[in-house]
Amino acid sequence: MSEQPTGRTRILLVDDHDLIRKGLRHAFERDPNFEVAGEAGTAADGVRQAAALQPDVVIMDLRLPDGSGLSATRQLRKAHPTMGIVVLTMYAGDDQLFGALEAGASAFVPKSAPADDVVAAARHAASTPNAFTAADLAEAMKRRLAPSGPQLSPREGQVLKLLADGMSVAGIAKQLYVSESTAKTHISKLYEKLGAGNRAQALMTALRLGLLEPPDAPRF
Repeated sequence: MSEQPTGRTRILLVDDHDLIRKGLRHAFERDPNFEVAGEAGTAADGVRQAAALQPDVVIMDLRLPDGSGLSATRQLRKAHPTMGIVVLTMYAGDDQLFGALEAGASAFVPKSAPADDVVAAARHAASTPNAFTAADLAEAMKRRLAPSGPQLSPREGQVLKLLADGMSVAGIAKQLYVSESTAKTHISKLYEKLGAGNRAQALMTALRLGLLEPPDAPRF
């Protein structure tokens, strides 16, 4: 990092919209702890200016005329391990959030957020550039970790495997030590969860969802 006689956090703004850069500049200049060291309108210029100016924090737009802000973020993180990087985007979905995290950003802020949120993110990025933060991070993690598709009970999972083995209702009942009526109930509930009307449909759906291994899949 370069010398900072003023003790202020130096910011580089990278966004192709003049109005957004002007708004961000105004937000940072209102805070005596920050100064805007430079501006860029493309990813390539942003990477060049980051190398030349050595700012403490880069505010990086996600979509730029010459490429992705995520690609530029990866370049910056590789070249400047201790530089703070705040990804700013109009498209604030989970894919964009996790893309920023994986690219090495310090923070992720939607453009719909108040300017003060961008300033707060820059403050975080300057102090802990390698610790990622985002307002929706906890909820996004829950959404990503939540299992998708139908959730089978342990018994339904057993029934599915026995159906895949070609067992009859009577055979399944005997294998599970239940009555044929109970076995039929388990099969019916399994079909309902899989949206299937028969054994073949249930097995095809289970294979597609990864609930069953293909018959020729290697086993370790």
